[in-house]
Amino acid sequence: MGEGGKATAAVVIGGGAARAGSRPVDVIIVGAGSAGSVLATRLSADANRHVLLLEAGPSFTPTGYPKSLTDAGTVGTPDFDWHYHSDDKERLGHDIPLPRGRVVGGSSAVNGTVAMRARPSDFARWAARGIKGWSWNEVSAAFKALENTPTGDSAVHGRSGPFPIRQRILSELTPSSRAFVQAARHLGLADVQDFNSDAADGAGAYPLNVIDEMRMNTGIVYLTAEVRARPNLAIRSGSEVDNLVFSGHRATGVRLVSGEVLTAGEIILSGGAFGSPAILLRSGIGPASDLRALEIPVLADLPVGARLQDHPFFYNVYALKASEKAMRPAAGALVWTGSSSSVGGELDLPVSATHFIDPKISATGGAIVLAAAVTLPRSIGSFHLTSRDPHIAPRIHYNFFDDPSDLDRMVEAVRLSREIGRTAPFTGMVDHEMAPGVGVQSDADLRANIVANIAAYQHPTSTVPMGPDTDDTAVVDAFGRVRGFQGLRVVDASILPDIPSVPTNVTTIMVAERIAARILA
Repeated sequence: MGEGGKATAAVVIGGGAARAGSRPVDVIIVGAGSAGSVLATRLSADANRHVLLLEAGPSFTPTGYPKSLTDAGTVGTPDFDWHYHSDDKERLGHDIPLPRGRVVGGSSAVNGTVAMRARPSDFARWAARGIKGWSWNEVSAAFKALENTPTGDSAVHGRSGPFPIRQRILSELTPSSRAFVQAARHLGLADVQDFNSDAADGAGAYPLNVIDEMRMNTGIVYLTAEVRARPNLAIRSGSEVDNLVFSGHRATGVRLVSGEVLTAGEIILSGGAFGSPAILLRSGIGPASDLRALEIPVLADLPVGARLQDHPFFYNVYALKASEKAMRPAAGALVWTGSSSSVGGELDLPVSATHFIDPKISATGGAIVLAAAVTLPRSIGSFHLTSRDPHIAPRIHYNFFDDPSDLDRMVEAVRLSREIGRTAPFTGMVDHEMAPGVGVQSDADLRANIVANIAAYQHPTSTVPMGPDTDDTAVVDAFGRVRGFQGLRVVDASILPDIPSVPTNVTTIMVAERIAARILA
């Protein structure tokens, strides 16, 4: 593996059967992102299990990632991106850019570093769907075990896991982010010291997977130098998978876009909410009518891509005063609460204060975003192929605001963010509101502005959803096994049955940890 920020060459594995070292491969994992890196680390801990981890993008040593990936003050970089976008012009009047990480570490290498667990109410919804094995009592231990967090209640937080989570405190934030929290508290929102505790309704600093302003992605903290040195683990970068190879209904291998076939006893797709469904569809697993329209032979008529969700996200932007234009650290603080229509204590309205924005857009040289979102959206999108060719972009239809209650709640979230924006001490930090701007005040104008400018939080899920056998909208079982097939699992955010009320990275890691443990048991 190369040092000094240079991408390593792909691991060369010859012969008809892919090999890790000199023995046939037991498991091929497709995608080295938030889930795939975890699976490769855990499964290769069994020295008798030979694992091949495939990644379409480059690989870097744990200490060799370039600054564009490790700098916690930036989000995303086109050099390591899949360049997806949504197809939503008809509904929204515009498409939405959908960056996803194309590198070992996946989207954990390009995200906003927020490290929040899904809540007990999120898993209660899974149970209500008839999904067994994922109650809060069953997942909470895994959340604790995966993290190393030096602060907070030891009954809640792990101290020795691989994934570093640091709960920020107000003194570590920019002055404007601190003022955001103080203004929210002046409006009556509670003081939150730990967003991964039970008491998360209120305002406080974010928990982040950041150390010394360095984004700690799964390629760094799971695929350590020691793990990568295991003789039974091979990491092959620059290896994009086209489709799966079967013997009957048993998965036996993968075909790369180059045409090369690699074989193994089990295949696990961890390509993310866009990559995994695309591979399944190109392999003949998906809605039969869609497959036939693309002249793809149908192996199984399953609803792949039919339940896509993401969090709608709106930028309420303020120019900072020239005297208050500090923008590092970029990820700052959060208000998280329930909308007027939330039930059962669910927290569906976040407003986050961040500086993930180009300061040049502000005449003062500094800006802060109070980003409003709806984290339990009811609208359902879809994912479709437009071609059998893996190089042709899919059609990703986010369908934001198809359910009118989502827009109602987004209006509520933006009104909350603007109320904070008008409250001291935040008012002392800002020069003026840049977006949506003081001319946008009426309900009709605000709704139109939200629709015209809505973005995504970049937390896509549920394109290959899990569910019980009685759920005809599910594609995999509770532990990622694809219905009707042997030797084939999907393990990533695509299998979440619905979108959780938080950024998805930590939940995806937890899911990979638990399914890896299940495989090893």
